Amino acid sequence: MTTQPAPPPTQADDCCPSLTVSPLSLDDAQDFARIFKAVADPTRLRLVSLVAAHEQQEACVCDLTEPVGLGQPTVSHHLKILVDAGVLHREKRGVWSYYSLEMDTLNRLSAFLSTK
Repeated sequence: MTTQPAPPPTQADDCCPSLTVSPLSLDDAQDFARIFKAVADPTRLRLVSLVAAHEQQEACVCDLTEPVGLGQPTVSHHLKILVDAGVLHREKRGVWSYYSLEMDTLNRLSAFLSTK
């Protein structure tokens, strides 16, 4: 069995320790609560998953409406909440908006929830 070297520390490692390392500051607690609140909705969680599973981890709102079974205005509302929370990034191309994962935010969540 070969082991891989540990990845270098990321900005997420520098900004906030793991949940098991030290208590959160008030600012970090409020920031994480905002992010968790955004993804604590089944539709929004599915949207993040759909974007992550889509080709190049990027999807147009037109690609997301049918899989979640909701209309474009409702899907756009959920996507706006995810963008405002820093979970997704939105890029306007012509009349369409394309969404991709905000890896810095997801890495922060991962580092925070890690027991290491």
